[in-house]
Amino acid sequence: MNRPQDETYLQAHTDFQQNLSYGDYLMLDQVLSAQRPLTQAHDEVLFIVIHQVQELWMKLMIHELTSAMNLLKQGHVDPALKMLTRVCRAQEQMAASWEVLKTMTPSDYLQFRASFGRASGFQSHQYRLIEFLFGNKQPFMMRPHQHRPEHHRLLEEALQAPSLYDIALHLVAARGLDIPERVLKRDYSQPHQPDAQVRAAWLEVYRHPEQHWELYYLAEKLVDVEDNFRRWRFNHLTTVERIIGHKQGSGGTAGVPYLRRALEIVLFPELWQVRTDL
Repeated sequence: MNRPQDETYLQAHTDFQQNLSYGDYLMLDQVLSAQRPLTQAHDEVLFIVIHQVQELWMKLMIHELTSAMNLLKQGHVDPALKMLTRVCRAQEQMAASWEVLKTMTPSDYLQFRASFGRASGFQSHQYRLIEFLFGNKQPFMMRPHQHRPEHHRLLEEALQAPSLYDIALHLVAARGLDIPERVLKRDYSQPHQPDAQVRAAWLEVYRHPEQHWELYYLAEKLVDVEDNFRRWRFNHLTTVERIIGHKQGSGGTAGVPYLRRALEIVLFPELWQVRTDL
């Protein structure tokens, strides 16, 4: 038997004519109607949903990354670390999503592959933005986004701006460690190149973590971020190889050979090198 206060609660929380509902708040009508297969193939819905979910995780990552970078610029390390931890958890979800896509066989994929023409994940501006924020600056990768001026402009800004690692190195310098001017004032539109003095600065942090605790914790968080990024790329590679083998990728990309080369990219080189020096 419901008590009077229970009835009052139910009435207050079920009168959705005057209150925003769960579906309204999340705009579920729009989200759940965004899956529009071009064929009758059963697995096309899976393919669309997986990639849409990845784009949503990327949107969260960009939100957290840009906020963390702004905090680090101001020297606020602890709240930035919390945001970078959230980035890591999102990366784990993205990497795990490939396991769902692997339930699609090569024959399943071929039933709808021709329907989306030259569309390719290569054209994801959010993925490209994340790479630029991480520091994998490749100016030629702007070309697939020229047809969308708003995306191209966003990427151009990120290309010219300091990356997450650049900002971390500025913080290391601000804390009194020796980071050379050639690194601090470099051309940010190019990838960071390994530097012996930067390596020496991180070695000082790792040899005396009690004196540089914030920088030490930040360094390990950056390694977490890159480690997770590598796992996402590896899972992407094995998924593609499992489904299409060594055929050309969507949109005319090289497919597996391109993805295999991408595994060799190192975002924060000195943080990996310093482990050999300890």
